Amino acid sequence: PRRRPTPADPTGSSALEPSSQRLRPGADGRLRLRVNAARPYEVVVGHDLAAEAVHAVIEAPGGGAGGVALVHARELVEFADRYEEGLRDAGLRVERILVPGGERSKTSAVLETLWERLGRMRMGRDGCVVAVGGGATTDLAGFAAATWLRGVALVHVPTTLLAMVDAAVGGKTGIDTPMGKNLVGAFYSPRGVVCDLMALGTLPADELRAGLGEVIKCGFIADPVILDRVLADPADVVRWDSPALTELVARSVAVKAAVVGEDPVESGSREILNYGHTYAHAVETATGYRWRHGEAVAVGCVFAAEVAHRLGRANADVTALHREAFAAAGLPIAFPEGVGRFEEMAGIMRSDKKVRAGRIRMVLLDDVARPVRGVIPGAAVLRGAHDAVAGSTV
Repeated sequence: PRRRPTPADPTGSSALEPSSQRLRPGADGRLRLRVNAARPYEVVVGHDLAAEAVHAVIEAPGGGAGGVALVHARELVEFADRYEEGLRDAGLRVERILVPGGERSKTSAVLETLWERLGRMRMGRDGCVVAVGGGATTDLAGFAAATWLRGVALVHVPTTLLAMVDAAVGGKTGIDTPMGKNLVGAFYSPRGVVCDLMALGTLPADELRAGLGEVIKCGFIADPVILDRVLADPADVVRWDSPALTELVARSVAVKAAVVGEDPVESGSREILNYGHTYAHAVETATGYRWRHGEAVAVGCVFAAEVAHRLGRANADVTALHREAFAAAGLPIAFPEGVGRFEEMAGIMRSDKKVRAGRIRMVLLDDVARPVRGVIPGAAVLRGAHDAVAGSTV
């Protein structure tokens, strides 16, 4: 079932990748991609990009004259220092705002503290929020920017692989509530996204590897060249400084840019970006979020492939390719025996945002790069797919 790698075609494009997104670096070696949202913006991929963040702030409405809030987690102090220095050298007034790391930052209490700090620094409508961190930080800071004075400029500097290819691109912002993740938020496009791969050098190996879950998902829904690259040299794609990983980040961003350009507020086709997430979110909930998101997405995609095969939509080779690609990257392809009963998992899946009238709707594949939306599998099919990834009927 393995796809033949195609290293001779490093600039090949996918069905969802417009010709303008072909991956050719500029004279500075950096890759630039345009997101055609209601308010278009640029994503830059490369190394040592502090100057790109300063440029994005200056080019935003107001140019940061009303103050710049540099929002980041405590563990990123040294990385954020370079960005603060560049902003101050440009003559901007900068306020550092530290937030908790990870999902615990996405609460109404932390958001209220952030609003208070923006008020104390007297940020005006000509100000700018610069979010330096993982997906939780970009979600939180993005929502603060969307709501402060009904909207100030926002620049994202994602520092994890997952945030670069997922959270920072597409304009989703939000916080969690006791009722679930991301239930309160807004669609709010940044003025620029700076994917500085230098940040990946600080990530634990398992965290970097987990980010490949979303990358490989992009390969399955739109750009099979991603799968070729992973299978050709799995060890190379988990090295933060490898050209192969740079290309995978850019390809994944290109997929997401093309999709959100067609559907900026998730009213239709953007659902394909949720491939694998129906089961993945259940895995995260059932394990109390002990599983990393990318790890859960890997198992969720295998689950979706099993569902598609049982419905006669995708053949056995596609299902086998799912297991091969995720396993090659060192990601899980099974849910540990005894962790989640089918009834528990099905109950959690019924809270998925794609559910309509209480019925579980899924994104599936008819083949690689041929996603379909709104498929409603029966309970027997869901149970069979669950058993296939859990290896148990418990």
